[in-house]
Amino acid sequence: MKVYRKDREYPQEYKEVLEELSTVIDPISTMNILDAGLLAGLDVSDNTLKIWLAVESNAYYNMIGGAAIAHSKIIGDIMERFALVKFPRVYIYDMKNNLLAKFEKK
Repeated sequence: MKVYRKDREYPQEYKEVLEELSTVIDPISTMNILDAGLLAGLDVSDNTLKIWLAVESNAYYNMIGGAAIAHSKIIGDIMERFALVKFPRVYIYDMKNNLLAKFEKK
């Protein structure tokens, strides 16, 4: 996993993913997930994309209310842009490495 930092130089395949991720909007802050600090890390290979979001999925305050809805929307938007469209396998994790979403083309 590459820890995401805005000022880091990334290989071309990462740049393409980051450019697309910059269009995913956090409904709470109304900023894209890169500027909102929600992207913690990513791993890009030929057929697999792994993304770590800066959320705690098992924390009580994230399981109810607006945060849970916002996280679901963000995860859905990521899957819509990448799953099967650009990668046959997409995995999204939280900061504790808990799997939040998985797509695998069978």
